[in-house]
Amino acid sequence: MALDREISDGSARPPRRIISAAMMLSIYLVLLFGVPSSLTIAGLASVGRPSFLWGLVLAFWWLLAQLQRYRPTRIRVWQPVRFALLAFVIIVLVSFGAALLRGQPADQISPATTAVLRVVSWLGVLLVTMDGIATRGEMIKVVRGLTIGAGLVALLGLAQFITGRTLLDWVVGLPGIDYDTELTARGEFTRVAGTATHPLEYAVIVTGCLPLALLAAMTDGFRRQEDRLIRLSWWLPVTFMIVSSLLSVSRSAIIGLVIAILATLPAMSRAYRRLTIIGGAFAAVVVAIVVPGMATTMITLFLGGPEEPSAQSRSNALERLPEFLSSSPLIGQGLGTFMPRYYIFDNEWALLTVELGILGVTAFAAIAVAAIASAACSARRSRDPEIITIGRGVAAAMLTTAVLFAFFDAMGFPISAGMYFFFAGLAAALGRLSQTEDLSGFPMIKEPMRDQVRKSLPGGRAAAGPMTTEERS
Repeated sequence: MALDREISDGSARPPRRIISAAMMLSIYLVLLFGVPSSLTIAGLASVGRPSFLWGLVLAFWWLLAQLQRYRPTRIRVWQPVRFALLAFVIIVLVSFGAALLRGQPADQISPATTAVLRVVSWLGVLLVTMDGIATRGEMIKVVRGLTIGAGLVALLGLAQFITGRTLLDWVVGLPGIDYDTELTARGEFTRVAGTATHPLEYAVIVTGCLPLALLAAMTDGFRRQEDRLIRLSWWLPVTFMIVSSLLSVSRSAIIGLVIAILATLPAMSRAYRRLTIIGGAFAAVVVAIVVPGMATTMITLFLGGPEEPSAQSRSNALERLPEFLSSSPLIGQGLGTFMPRYYIFDNEWALLTVELGILGVTAFAAIAVAAIASAACSARRSRDPEIITIGRGVAAAMLTTAVLFAFFDAMGFPISAGMYFFFAGLAAALGRLSQTEDLSGFPMIKEPMRDQVRKSLPGGRAAAGPMTTEERS
C-alpha cells in the first residue's frame, strides 16, 4: 500500500511507490520508541503524544490509499486478524454510544472520546502494517528497525540504572513541549523506564521485542552477512534487552523474559537453544555478582507471596470484577469511562472486561489469538526462510506482550498499546505474504490457476513451453 504513480510500460507488477508503508511505519517506530512517551505537545494533553498523532495520520493515509490503490488480480487471502479487529472496533463504538446514552459525569466524557480517538490511531497502525507491507524486503526492514529501536531503549535503561538519572531532562527545555517524569526506586535500586512512562511499560518493550531480536541475531539481521563485525553487532540488542530485564527490579520483566525465551526456543536450532539458555543463566550470574543485593531483592519479590502489595492489589481486583461488571456485562461501561477514583486495576484484561464487557475483552483477546495463529501458520506455510523465522518471532512477541498485559493497565500507556497492535499487523501481513508472494516479492499465481492459464494456450501446456518471466510476474 502506498501513494502510487502509473507505470507506462504496461507491466503487471504493482506501480512504483512514492511513499512506502515501511517508511511510514519506520517513522512511527521512531516516535514510539525514540520520543519519551510522557512527552506531549503543549495544550493537547494526552492527545498530544507524537506517536498517537502519527497513528491518526496512518489511519487517514490508509483510507486515502484504499480509495486510489492499484488493484491487480490477486488471490483472496484469509486474514482472521481483520475480522477480530472489526469486531473490536464495533464493540468499542457500541459501548461508547451506550455510555453516552446512559449519561456520564462531565469529567468522563472527554476521556471516553479520547479513548475512541486512541482506537482510531491504533487502527491506523494495524491497518497500514497489515495491508501496506508488500514484500519480504519491506517486512525485513520494518522488523530490523523494530529490533534496533528496542535495543536502543534497553541501552538507555541500562544507562539510567548506572547513573540513577533519566538522562532525558534536556527535553524539558524544548519550546512547546510538556514533559514530566522521574525514576522510581524499589529497595536500594533504581527502577528504570527508558523512554517509557513506567517501568512495566519498559518491560513490555525489552521482553516483547526480545524474540525478534534473538532471531535477528541468529540470522545476521534476517540476511546472511559475510562481515563478522556486522554479524556480531546483531547480538548487542539481545544483550541489552536481557541484561536490562534482569536489572529492572520487576517481577513482570523477569516473567516476560522467561516467556519470551521459552516461546522462541522452538524456532531455534539445537545449538542456539543451548547458547541461549547458557547465555541467559550466565547473564543472571554476572548480574548477581556485579550488582550486590540484586539477587536477594528479586528473590524477595517472587517469594513475597500474596501479602506483597502489588500481588495483593491484583488479587483484590479480580475479586471485585463481578461487582463492576454487573451493570453492563456484555458491552461494559465504555472505553475510558472507568476512572481511577472507582478502582485501579493492575490488570488490563480485567479493566477491559469492565470497560468493554465480555464481548469487548473477547474481541480484544481474539486479535492476539488470531495474530499468533496467523504468524505461526505463515511460518508453517511459507517456503521463504526469512518469512518462516520472522513468523515464529512475531508469534512469540505477541504472546509475550499479551501475557504482560495481565500485570498492569497496559492500554493506558502508548508504547505497550502501540506494540500490541503493531505486532498484530505484522502477523496479518506475514499471513498475506506467505499466501500471495513468491521469494522475489511479487504476487504469485496458485498452481491450479497457473495450469488453467497454460492449458488455455494453443497446443496446451506442452506446446507452451516453460513459464517465462513475464508469465510469472
